[in-house]
Amino acid sequence: MATRLASATAAPRGRARARASVALTKPTLTIQLVNFVVFQAAWFAAVLGAAHQMALWGTMAVVAAFAWHLTESARPAEEAKLFGLVCLIGFVVETGNALLGLVAYPSGQPVANLAPHWMVALWGLLAIALNVTMRWLKGRYWLAAVLGAVAGPASFVSGVKLGGAQFIAMTPALLTMACSWAVLMPALVWLSMRFDGVAVPKASDD
Repeated sequence: MATRLASATAAPRGRARARASVALTKPTLTIQLVNFVVFQAAWFAAVLGAAHQMALWGTMAVVAAFAWHLTESARPAEEAKLFGLVCLIGFVVETGNALLGLVAYPSGQPVANLAPHWMVALWGLLAIALNVTMRWLKGRYWLAAVLGAVAGPASFVSGVKLGGAQFIAMTPALLTMACSWAVLMPALVWLSMRFDGVAVPKASDD
């Protein structure tokens, strides 16, 4: 009786382990390269659009990049959920930075002190890279934290140099961003694992 009970409880656990260990196909090198190029092009379009009082055009460039990403995804609905969640997080974070008086924007704010729509779009742009060119971060939360603490502020500095934003209090802003991104990047990586619409299970040889 005890043996049968042990076998019965072990079977579901074995099946769960088998499901958890199913190998997933990764995006092809071509898709990764195109994803990188699309990401960079849309990023520059959004930042330069804001700098030249054409923020809506930059936001539309990100929307176009997102639409392309969905056509290349195995499960577009999952990627759309990830995009929406990351945009929501970005709206809250960037609005907080604006309300704290750390940064200011030349355009793209229909309501004062709220995050500009093009900046929120840039967070969504990051979402389309999480399961493709940034896939190597999955499960590497400490590495994601370090990368976020460095790359997050560095990206904003690049945007400031291009005229897309301004520092009101540079040192406090950079410190705040570094601390925020050190927490946010691992969280975004976790979300990308939860809503992975890019990878698909490999075909079994059995």
